[in-house]
Parts: sequence; C-alpha cells; structure tokens
Amino acid sequence: MASARVMALALASLSFMLSTTWMVEARIPGVYAGGPWQSAHATFYGGADASGTMGGACGYGNLYSQGYGVNTAALSTALFNNGLSCGACFEIKCANDPQWCHSGRASIFVTATNFCPPNYALPNDNGGWCNPPRPHFDLAMPVFLKIAEYRAGIVPVAYRRVPCRKRGGIRFTINGFRYFNLVLISNVGGAGDIVRASVKGSRTGWMSMSRNWGQNWQSDAVLVGQSLSFRVTGSDRRTSTSWNIVPKGWQFGQTFTGKNFRV
Repeated sequence: MASARVMALALASLSFMLSTTWMVEARIPGVYAGGPWQSAHATFYGGADASGTMGGACGYGNLYSQGYGVNTAALSTALFNNGLSCGACFEIKCANDPQWCHSGRASIFVTATNFCPPNYALPNDNGGWCNPPRPHFDLAMPVFLKIAEYRAGIVPVAYRRVPCRKRGGIRFTINGFRYFNLVLISNVGGAGDIVRASVKGSRTGWMSMSRNWGQNWQSDAVLVGQSLSFRVTGSDRRTSTSWNIVPKGWQFGQTFTGKNFRV
C-alpha cells in the first residue's frame, strides 16, 4: 500500500513537471512570430541611392557590404528603444492616403539600422515627425518610393514586426585592442534585435558582454590568443550559441560567422 502511494505521488510529480515544462516552452515558439499591425507615419532620407543612410546609430557601417542594402529604416525614439531595436525587421504598408499611396497596398520589408532623432523646435504634427511619443519610420528613399509618391513627403502607414530573413549566419566583427573588445553583431535572423550577448574564450568560462551602443557589445577581458565562442539572445528570448567560430590567431578588424536563428 505504501509503495503504491509513493508510486502515485511520483507519477503526479512527473506529470506536473512535464506540464510545467510544456507551458514554459509554449511561451517561446520555435521561430519568431512577429507582432500585430499598428499605425505610424513614414518619411524618407538618404538620397536616391541611399548613400546618406550609411553608418548610423546601430553601428552597421556600410549597409551595402553588410547585406542590408536599401531596405532600411531609421526609427523614432518611441521605436528605437535606446538602440536595442537595432536589427529588428518590419513590414510596412502605405495606408489611408489614396492621393499619395501606390495602389495595391504593396508591402515593404525593412531592417532598423539607424535612429531618427527628435526635433523639438518643430511641433509633432508639422516637421517634428520623430518626436516622442510618435512611432515613425524614416525610410531609405528607394524603399519609400515603392509604397508612396516622392511628392508626398510623409504618409500614414500600417506596420508590424516580422521575422528577419537573412542570408548566412550571424556576423561578429571584433574591433578594439588588447584590453577592450568591441564586437558588432549583425545579420541576425529571427527577432533580429539582440538583447544579451556573452563571449567565451578557450581559457575562460562564459562572460557577459555589455552593450556599448547600437549593436556593438563590449568585453574588457583579455581574449587575444584564444579561440572564441559567442552566445546571443534575441528579444523573443531565443538563444543561439556559436561554438569556437573564432580561431586563436584572430586579429582585430576581422569578421566571423556563427549560427543564425531559425525562421
């Protein structure tokens, strides 16, 4: 009788653990699902060839060579999240402006690569388009012209977060010097935006990195002469670990490719 009671308690405990595990995993789907449609406005910048969009507050540098091209956007304060939104991807449609929106409501897909700063000298509804609390996209000019007329200047849009679909793996570009490692994390699939990063040397354990600016993450550990692994977590709490992708003979300025998120 006692043994039967113990067995019943054990089975109940196991059932509870499995149920709890399923509930935890159910909150984190296998791929990033995106978000709901919301309303905002969009303008454009950077010129016809988008050359004026290079660099930017996310740290990606040359957007052509990094693979982002002209499908990029600078986000207003309300969307930029102090740089944590760098790398996030959005689907955008011109909405409710038949005079300026292209017919057919075509969608564009863009990656957040820059910050659209507020202009408090102008009112929010007349020039201060990126002032808080307005959600606003300042699009690269070529991609803006896919959804609206040039003469519009500014148009209302519908937008939503979507999974980022990138070719190849996550890229880690190591800059800095012996006592200061600044790692640019780019070409991130899935949620696209990284909220946590760690590095492991062949002679160290895992060490948390701190975000310096944009998607540049820093470590003050001496890592020269060690092979390196990286672990990153997206805003959807999914984690990707890239083991030993950096050989021990690495040098500052080099870029290494790791494991990307599923989409």
